[in-house]
Amino acid sequence: MRTEIYEHFHPDERDYVDRASEWISHAGAYHEQKLTDFLDPRQQYILETLASKEDKVTIRVDGGYTASERKRALIAPDYSYLDDEEMGIKVLSITSDDHKLNTLEHGDYLGAILGLGIKRGKIGDIHVLDDGCHVLVASEIGDFLTMHLQQVHRVHVWTELLPVASLRTKEVALEAMDLTVASLRLDGIASDVYKLSRSKILAPIRAGRCRVNWKVKENPSTSLKVGDVISMQGFGRFKVLETDGMTKRGRFRVKIGKFV
Repeated sequence: MRTEIYEHFHPDERDYVDRASEWISHAGAYHEQKLTDFLDPRQQYILETLASKEDKVTIRVDGGYTASERKRALIAPDYSYLDDEEMGIKVLSITSDDHKLNTLEHGDYLGAILGLGIKRGKIGDIHVLDDGCHVLVASEIGDFLTMHLQQVHRVHVWTELLPVASLRTKEVALEAMDLTVASLRLDGIASDVYKLSRSKILAPIRAGRCRVNWKVKENPSTSLKVGDVISMQGFGRFKVLETDGMTKRGRFRVKIGKFV
C-alpha cells in the first residue's frame, strides 16, 4: 500500500509522506489530535490528499491570516469541531531605533532566527514592514525568541510577542521582467531570470535544488505555465505572470515577477 502512495510523490517527499500518513492513521484509529509545524503549500497539498482518502479524519489548516502561504495543520478524528481550536500561532514583532533597520530583507530576518537553532518548520510567513518586521511563529518557541533574538544582520533589535489579531502584513513585492524565450522550458526561463548560462543552470536543477510550486523538479525541460512559482536554492524565487503571444521570430513573450 505504501509503495502505491509513493508513486504519486517525488522520492525526496517520502519521509514527509510517511509522517503525514502516520498522523492521519493515528487520528482515525486512536482518536489522536496532531498539530503540525508550519507546512509549505506542497506539504499542505500532500497532507490534504492523504486525508481525503480517510473518512474518519478531519483537518484544519491556518497560517494566522487568510492569504498565508505557510500554515499549521490540525489533524483530528472526524467528529471533532476544529474551528475554535487553538492553532498555536503568535506574532513576533521585531523593531529597532537603528536607521539600518530599513535595509533589512526577508532573508536577514529568517537567517537570524534560524541562526538561533530554530527549525524552519517553526516559522510561518515573514512580513518586512517599513518600521520593522512581523513574523508568524509557533507559540511554543515565542518566549525563546523574545529572550535570544537580539540582532539581525548586525542591527540591534527589540522583540515582542503579540496575538495574531495584531499582525500587520505587507504584500509581496515582485520585480517585473519582460523576456522573450525560445520555449517555456524551465531551464531556458530560469537561465534568463537568474542571468546564468544554460549550462550553469542545469547543475542545480538536476541536483534537486529547483522547485516548481514547491515540488522538486529535476527535469530541465519541464514546461512552465502562468501562475507557476519557481524557487532555486541560493538564487531566490520568481513567478510566471503572463505569456503574451509570440514575436515575429517565433519566440515566446513572457512576463516574470521576481520576488524581492
